Amino acid sequence: MSKKWKIGIMIILPIIVLIIFLIPDSRAYVIKFAKVLSTTNTEPVKEYIRSFGPLAVVVSFALMVFQSLAAPLPAFLITFANAAIFGWVWGAVLSWTSSMAGAAACFGIARLYGRNTVSKVTGKTALASVDRFFDKFGTKSIIVARLLPFMPFDIVSYAAGLTSMRFWPFFLATGIGQLPATIVYSYAGKMLGGGAKTFVYGLFIVFALVGLSTIIRSIYNQKTNKTNKTNIAENAENAEENA
Repeated sequence: MSKKWKIGIMIILPIIVLIIFLIPDSRAYVIKFAKVLSTTNTEPVKEYIRSFGPLAVVVSFALMVFQSLAAPLPAFLITFANAAIFGWVWGAVLSWTSSMAGAAACFGIARLYGRNTVSKVTGKTALASVDRFFDKFGTKSIIVARLLPFMPFDIVSYAAGLTSMRFWPFFLATGIGQLPATIVYSYAGKMLGGGAKTFVYGLFIVFALVGLSTIIRSIYNQKTNKTNKTNIAENAENAEENA
């Protein structure tokens, strides 16, 4: 992207946000979005999306992008609602593509506006914790983070945009890491009932265990590589001394 395009976007985005909040009807929609997503119940989300009729797909897409930009609003509620409204297959497609769009938006905002702006959106403490996670796991950070349900989706995307990571590797890792959870949540969406909350917690535990095993394996590999490098260095020193 050229410098002129970046400057143009940096100017236009705040203007769009300002217009949205200055127009009462637009502001009311944003507030309604936030209220619907702040619930822990799937039904209000489902009914809200359905109320838009033919535009339900567009509204669902917008909701997912909105929650990606403004965590800790729960994305899984939208995924469950999409499965119930559009069927689990098309619901999964919609949820996955819209979450990818949200991730791309977060990455782009961070890349354009920098750390100071991102810190105001996410909070310095949360951003610092994700920074440490990135430092620890390097190139595997994105996939591992997407497998962990307790890792904030938006902050990971924002933090990635502040690194030297290129967009397409980030986008690909997000897509791969996000796909398993999206499929499982979508398939589970049609089975939601009174025990939905317990079921969701169970799914969270499963994905957390998968992510934890990935982290443990990564730490083990790092320690093994470090030990091997140390042994090689010691062997080289001994060889020099003997020579």
